[in-house]
Amino acid sequence: MKRVAILISGGGSNMVALAQSMTGAHPARPCLVLANSADAGGLQRAADMGVPTAVVDHRPHRGDRAAFEEELHGVVAAHRPDIVCLAGFMRVLTEGFVGRWRGRMINIHPSLLPKYRGLGTHARALHAGEAEHGCTVHEVTPALDDGPILGQGRVPVRADDTPDSLAARVLEMEHRLYPAVLRRFAAGDRTPIHLP
Repeated sequence: MKRVAILISGGGSNMVALAQSMTGAHPARPCLVLANSADAGGLQRAADMGVPTAVVDHRPHRGDRAAFEEELHGVVAAHRPDIVCLAGFMRVLTEGFVGRWRGRMINIHPSLLPKYRGLGTHARALHAGEAEHGCTVHEVTPALDDGPILGQGRVPVRADDTPDSLAARVLEMEHRLYPAVLRRFAAGDRTPIHLP
């Protein structure tokens, strides 16, 4: 049985989708939910599901990313995960952290990569007149929102969409895609999944 650590920064809706999927015949179980702020709403949601939680606050390390990543690695490693899932973890991670988890860390991003790396993806897709938008699960590399693609979910862009309405539909797709990719990844299968 694979052990999965999930890193969050906010409410943790993708974390909940992942944790709730890891039951029955699933090849993995959650071993940790970690946030970079004690007020992240997802911590209580994880605790309510019986998943161990931890906080590594980035703010005391302001200006010293290496020290933050060293503390982060220590806490994560203490829970002996086989896989690390970034689920709305809003800190850019450097080679110093990523290299230690290479091939074992995955992330979900709200765009159809390689389009729209970084923030503001929904507004950027609308501004560009895209007919479809979506989300991508990928292996994490030191390059931002890069790495081998493990799955994509697509949603049509509607004529009356706003960034918020588009974001809401993409989030629904994220909650379907991420658990499906994790299940396959935990079983050792990196064949990309494509959801309509």
